[in-house]
Amino acid sequence: MNYSHLIYVFTIIVASFSVSILAQQPYFGTGTNACNSQDNSTSAFGYFCNGVNRSCQSYLTFRSQPPFTTVAQISSLLGADPLELSQLNSVSQNATFDTNQMVLVPVTCSCSGQFYQSNTSYVIRKDDTSLKISMDTLQGLSTCHAINNENNEQADNLILGSRINVPLRCACPTKNQTDDGTKFLLTYLVASGEFVSLISDKFGADTNATLAANRISVNLPTIFPNTTLLVPLLNPPLSSQVVGNSPPPPPSTTSTPPTVPVSDNSSKKTWVYVVAGVVGGLVALSLLGVVIFFLFFRKRKKNADPQFVSESFEAVEKPLNKKVEDESEEFLESLSSVAQSVKVYKFEEVKTATKNFSPACLIKGSVYRGTINGDFAAIKKMSGDVSKETNLLSKINHFNLISLSGICFHDGHWYLVYEYAANGPISDWICHHNGDQKSLNWTQRVQISLDVATGLNYLHSYTSPPHVHKDINGSNILLDGDLRAKIANFGLARSADGQEGEFALTRHIVGTQGYMAPEYLENGLVSPKLDVYAFGVLLLEILTGKEVSDLYEGSNTNLAEVLIPVLHDEDAKENLSNFIDPSLQGKYPAELAIATVKLIDNCIRKDPSRRPSTDEIIQSISRIMTATHSWEMSFSSSGSPPRLP
Repeated sequence: MNYSHLIYVFTIIVASFSVSILAQQPYFGTGTNACNSQDNSTSAFGYFCNGVNRSCQSYLTFRSQPPFTTVAQISSLLGADPLELSQLNSVSQNATFDTNQMVLVPVTCSCSGQFYQSNTSYVIRKDDTSLKISMDTLQGLSTCHAINNENNEQADNLILGSRINVPLRCACPTKNQTDDGTKFLLTYLVASGEFVSLISDKFGADTNATLAANRISVNLPTIFPNTTLLVPLLNPPLSSQVVGNSPPPPPSTTSTPPTVPVSDNSSKKTWVYVVAGVVGGLVALSLLGVVIFFLFFRKRKKNADPQFVSESFEAVEKPLNKKVEDESEEFLESLSSVAQSVKVYKFEEVKTATKNFSPACLIKGSVYRGTINGDFAAIKKMSGDVSKETNLLSKINHFNLISLSGICFHDGHWYLVYEYAANGPISDWICHHNGDQKSLNWTQRVQISLDVATGLNYLHSYTSPPHVHKDINGSNILLDGDLRAKIANFGLARSADGQEGEFALTRHIVGTQGYMAPEYLENGLVSPKLDVYAFGVLLLEILTGKEVSDLYEGSNTNLAEVLIPVLHDEDAKENLSNFIDPSLQGKYPAELAIATVKLIDNCIRKDPSRRPSTDEIIQSISRIMTATHSWEMSFSSSGSPPRLP
């Protein structure tokens, strides 16, 4: 009886211990380059989705390395919010970090199948492999196993300029950890010479809790460089905890433990210095490339001004001979290697993609829908100097800005290959001319507005130098398959830097009528507030379902006059029903509609200094979006949800 009791007690203890062990995450310390392994007993594919919550606030560490040294660049690479990242690290949004400086990165960690992950996207560069992306570019924040698993067949054939999904390693606290007071898990990138107790002390964490979180034995607490360690935190990490971190030692003094099957040429420390040297050379090449690019086009450029219409790149040039074309393609190849985000296509590839520019593939103007590697793309035929647009788009990466994936030059014409937006321009959804039944509900309109504002804020605040789009209108805002907005057509975009404060001056007034701000039309002043005015006009179209030309009919030259009945009349609420797009059929919250009208009024003020910044616009629309979700829930709880299209 006593023997049976002992067996029972032992079984319970073992079971409890096993549950406790399985409740934590297995440390993935070896096999980092065995990319074809399908063993999911470790966390090679990601940390297991075993926490209390399926989604949570999480944090990553990242060591600043060229070309990812600024708040904007690191945020873009890791899919983080630039404002939150700058605040967490106690730096300005325009800050540049020292090389090897540790940066804290706030992310939202969510379950995807059986693994936790924070999602980001990545544009394939020259000579990229899933191993190189995970171990060098991301320093171990992802694994080749996870990248291959996420992208399936595409991972076997990484095409220069294509975009892949990258799952970053993160996790949410388990019940055991939550009961112990853990609120966050920090994904820490281990450097050479670091050990568990040192890392734990850095963030004020209990060493035993860190060991348990990673299922590391107290008797064998070995960890390896370029792997991640989960650190349980009671509070969010502080910038003071990572300030003063000395960079890892050079490769000559760094040795990889023999138990880690990583080849010499994949050592992170070696790559750091190789990449640093290569980047230095690329910077020099890029400067030379810009000069060559400018001189190349200056000889050929026509002196014709762009038209007011967005689709205005139809000027015809004399065909260039074969030699010039070949030289152009060679030049573009070198440009591609510098930009590392633009694929150079042969003309035959473009022809095949568009079925020899079949009318059936024509979208509008000179834009065709093409199929490249099984995916849709928008291919735009252009003439003249496209250097400004291609140079800008090759350097930016944001969900709300249309991406340029490729370029081709043939017979005096450029063919730019863009991300395909399945649902076309927003003007097709809010301005009905041909009995089109396309319609957007209130929530979708708010989300689209927030998307446009977010894209503009990135352009204004996180590109270097800051840029102004100059042609925000309903035709240049494209909707993807999920009706999320992407800003397109950067042909008129230019730097906002000027010699007098924030303003730049120009005598070349171009844009779309109705959207151009007064100070630009009258004095040629260019600043981010130019886009803010155009955004206000666009928001007015989204709200009313009317084109700007129709709105101007009743207001002479002051568009703000159309807002008076809603903002200042005694019958404002009654006038609102006549003001809002009738296709909404009254399914909108009146108070939030009025708040949106007030935001429009601020955006289209004649004095640019009185207009809000795009960051302030984002804050306003975010509040409207939060209230919109509450409005939707109130419908849901009452059993009468708002009608969706």
